[in-house]
Amino acid sequence: MAPALEYAPLNTALVGPVIALALWTFFMELWMYSYRIPDLEKYKVKVSPTMTVEDMNRPIPRHRQWPADNYNHLHEQPTVFYAVALALTFLQAVDGTSSTLAWAYVGARVVHSLVQASTNVIMTRFSLFALSSLLLFGLTLKGALVAFF
Repeated sequence: MAPALEYAPLNTALVGPVIALALWTFFMELWMYSYRIPDLEKYKVKVSPTMTVEDMNRPIPRHRQWPADNYNHLHEQPTVFYAVALALTFLQAVDGTSSTLAWAYVGARVVHSLVQASTNVIMTRFSLFALSSLLLFGLTLKGALVAFF
């Protein structure tokens, strides 16, 4: 009979940032619907399967669409964050640096959401996006170094 394999317990420090960003995404979904549902009636939006999303959104002022724009953005780059955070966990490559980078990434995305959904100042958004990209690149690079070297 083969000997039993022993595994070191996983450091789950990156699970917190993953769950926090997922919860934030649900918060933004609630914010989106708190605007979208009343706006459909207020702006007499015609809803038809033959219309594009752009056609249906046209009567709604742009600033009322910002939370929905952000909700969509939270399903783009953050999907890479989820994958990298889980990969680092499975690679057992979680340490203080990766935890700090992950929490900083989540913080940058939350602030980005607040800016986009409220004032939508483009250069502020861009700066926050660039910061979050650098943080995510740091996490990804750490994973690549462990996985490939």
